[in-house]
Amino acid sequence: MKVYGDDPVEVKCRVISRGRGRGPLLVSDEPLSFLGGVDPSTGEVIDRKHPLHGRSMRGKVILIPGGKGSTVGSYVIYQMARNGTAPAAIICLNAEPIIATGAIMAGIPMVDRPSEDLLGVMEDSMEVEVDAEEGKIRF
Repeated sequence: MKVYGDDPVEVKCRVISRGRGRGPLLVSDEPLSFLGGVDPSTGEVIDRKHPLHGRSMRGKVILIPGGKGSTVGSYVIYQMARNGTAPAAIICLNAEPIIATGAIMAGIPMVDRPSEDLLGVMEDSMEVEVDAEEGKIRF
């Protein structure tokens, strides 16, 4: 892990869904399926095989490699936003259409292709800001 000291870090990335979101980080090195993997009424990961099982995304910034599964996952993300259980922002290493479409429909700030390997740098619970207007992640 790199050591940054007390100085804030800014990482460039590609904007997928515009907006700004801030919150504690929830990290997984495994892709996530929203359909059948996340309960939209609570925001909790319900896929028993996923490392985030039992954890809530509500109000958090999530960092995942990408998504997987059915295109209905886009609607699950939209439903989470309507239910108030959605993440504050999404960071994908490499976005795919399912999560990108869901984030856009739901108005959730989303970025991908960070200029640095964030899985090797960022840790659960650290405070993170996603600026999906300027294409920057700050922590």
